[in-house]
Amino acid sequence: MALLIVQHVVRDYGAWRPVFDAHESSRAGAGITNPRVYRKAEDGNDLALLFDVADVETAKTWAAGEDLKSAMQRAGVVGQPLIRFVS
Repeated sequence: MALLIVQHVVRDYGAWRPVFDAHESSRAGAGITNPRVYRKAEDGNDLALLFDVADVETAKTWAAGEDLKSAMQRAGVVGQPLIRFVS
C-alpha cells in the first residue's frame, strides 16, 4: 500500500473542511482512503494530509485531474499544493 501526501495552505480551515469532507466520494472512487488531516501548530491553515492509496497510477491520474483542482479552488487552497506519493 502506498501513501498520498498533500501539503497546502488554505485561507480558512473552517471553510475548507466542509469542501474536503464533501469530496470523499471522489477520492474513494480513485482508491484514495483513510484521510488524516494535520494542522501546523503555529498556523491552523497550513495543512498536511495523508491518505492510503490502493493503486498509485489511478491516484496520480485523479490527483492531476480537474475535479481535484476545482475542489481545491472552491475550498480556498492558496498557492500550489505539494502532492507526493510514497510507498
